[in-house]
Amino acid sequence: MLGFKFAKFQPTDYVLQYKGGKLVREGIGQSFFYFAPTSSLVRVPVASVDVPFIFLEVTADFQEVTVQGQLTYRIADPGKVAQLMDFSIAEDGKKYATDDPKSLPQRLINHAQVLTRASLQAMPLRQALGSSSDLVTGIREGMRQAEAITSLGVEILGFSILAIKPTPETSRALEAEAREQILKESDEAIYARRNAAVEQERAIKENELNTEIAIENKKRQIKEAQMEAEKSVQQKKREIKEAEMATRIALEEKNKELVELSVQNERHQADSKAYGISATLKALAATDPKVLQSLTNVGMDPGRLLALAFKEMAESTGKIGQLNISPDLLREMMAERK
Repeated sequence: MLGFKFAKFQPTDYVLQYKGGKLVREGIGQSFFYFAPTSSLVRVPVASVDVPFIFLEVTADFQEVTVQGQLTYRIADPGKVAQLMDFSIAEDGKKYATDDPKSLPQRLINHAQVLTRASLQAMPLRQALGSSSDLVTGIREGMRQAEAITSLGVEILGFSILAIKPTPETSRALEAEAREQILKESDEAIYARRNAAVEQERAIKENELNTEIAIENKKRQIKEAQMEAEKSVQQKKREIKEAEMATRIALEEKNKELVELSVQNERHQADSKAYGISATLKALAATDPKVLQSLTNVGMDPGRLLALAFKEMAESTGKIGQLNISPDLLREMMAERK
């Protein structure tokens, strides 16, 4: 209608209206009428944008790796980016007049790739594959402090690396090496487990042997104690026997002294008797034997006297012609014997 148009923008669009080269209106989510022949509209999206990326880089040991990740940013100062890049809207009021809005993400990706390349070229392959978190931290800080990004009024909200992958051949080689390492560690674990089992068995056997040794020591101590006790008993018995023997020896010595004294006494008695008999015999040596016999027969019982008489008659049988013995005499003799 006579060059006037109506413009309505989203809450995530920051709009700048220039008229005659001068800024006359700006803000988020604006709605207004403008005169198209003399007005220029600039639309800057201020919502956050996720930009995926894939880089092919080379590590310090000349191994190719693929870096896959995502960059998140937003335009924090629309005025700065509008001054450095063309975000003006075409005459239809819908599309951009140039391709500058599409080139902004690529600028950020290129800067991220430069920082990624600098970091990976200082790392060998093995370190690079396991250092994604360190790379993310370094690259995020580098982009936030980069003058080329801050001058555009762009704020880096996030930077993440989803994967760092080597080439398929290198990956298979690493997998084989890792597999061998895992198998080696498995063998070492089996060896360690067996060695631990052997050590445990040895410890158990040592404990059993120590127990047996302790038992044998206890048995030996008990045996030694029993032997000491028996030795003590034998010592006591020996002392008792020695005491008994000493007592017996003392008794025997006393008996010996008694016997010697008895023998001496008997000898003295025998000497006294012998002296008496000798003196008697000397006195009787000059006496008639018949007188001695007669003296001996003094007080003898009649039976013995008759026996002596018969004996003398028997000695003188040559001189006796006839001898008559009456039965009465024999009867009296027998009666006396009873």
